[in-house]
Amino acid sequence: MNVHEHQAKDLFRKYGIPVPQGTALMEPAGASAAAQKLIDETGNEVVVVKAQIHAGGRGKAGGVKVVKGAAAAQSAADEIYGKTLVTHQTGPEGKKVQRLLVEQGLAIDRELYLAVVLDREKRRVCVMASTEGGVEIEEVATKSPEKILKVWIDPATGLAPFQARQIAFGLGLSGTAMKELGKLLSSMEKVFMDEDCSQVEINPLVVTKDNHIVALDAKVNFDDNAEFRHKVWNEWRDMSEEQETEIEAKKADLSYVQLDGNIGCLVNGAGLAMGTMDIIKYYGGEPANFLDVGGGATQEAVTVAFKIILKSPAVKGIFVNIFGGIAQCDVIAAGVIGATKELGLEVPLVVRLEGTNVDEGRKLLAESGLAITTAANMGDGAKKIVELVKGA
Repeated sequence: MNVHEHQAKDLFRKYGIPVPQGTALMEPAGASAAAQKLIDETGNEVVVVKAQIHAGGRGKAGGVKVVKGAAAAQSAADEIYGKTLVTHQTGPEGKKVQRLLVEQGLAIDRELYLAVVLDREKRRVCVMASTEGGVEIEEVATKSPEKILKVWIDPATGLAPFQARQIAFGLGLSGTAMKELGKLLSSMEKVFMDEDCSQVEINPLVVTKDNHIVALDAKVNFDDNAEFRHKVWNEWRDMSEEQETEIEAKKADLSYVQLDGNIGCLVNGAGLAMGTMDIIKYYGGEPANFLDVGGGATQEAVTVAFKIILKSPAVKGIFVNIFGGIAQCDVIAAGVIGATKELGLEVPLVVRLEGTNVDEGRKLLAESGLAITTAANMGDGAKKIVELVKGA
């Protein structure tokens, strides 16, 4: 789950991470008053008006304006609000700006990058830092990987003081900024652990002219699996920033992520779903989604899953890949047949069944009279759906 920058900064304040003063707005009308309040409190006429969307690259897309004075802040807010920003993370359709953040301007000396993330290979929480702040970390990793510093946190002891010093030296910090970084890293680690995050990122982390550090931007992602421990997340969720299909899938208790391909995937089990996407790509296709209907999939769940997949106009074929353990293949087959009839399916459909009641399931498909292509195994199914989609 993602939250907006202004929400992430509210969380940072709670944990003592320094952020600029600012006011979040749900409409542009209050921008002038918010800017004037900042000017009166800070004595600095420079303010920043920032679009609030769940995507990076806002500045390059015209979603961040540095202006001088309350009147200029209002003009910038009027210009940004309602604008559709297209960035490398939004896709060509872009995202419409429906929230703003008006912040104080800062005298910036340097921009750095800092993040606490989960390293799945090492099974440790990792602190990443770079002197290349304000730049997408993927770009830094590609062009200048030597500029990325990493340390891994021992879960038994937490971030060690020598590791904080290692990062500070690597970023070229000294004096006040170096001392402040140690406290900031401890706070970021605490945010990550206490709030069940999958990522806590500051890009850029700025060093001001008077050698203090401030989180100029903030990005926090939460682990959805911990939602039961954080009821407040429902209040923070901005449904307008989420895919309609993903919202529907959540209501139906399905794990669904929309992708950019054209082959819809309906699978039971997260590992099998990942393997299904991989094998589709192996045979030259592109998966349109990740969709796990769960180990105990029912006929109703299969029908809902079909409806969600077909909401994407990009889908040109569907691959159903089921291994029946708890789920029974004949129940899945009945769901596939029912959904195909109800929706009047017009795209190619390939079904691979294996496991509990597989013979009964295959018989139902064969006797359905529908244009359903069956597959002997996972590789056979992936190859067939790719060929059918390309042929169509």
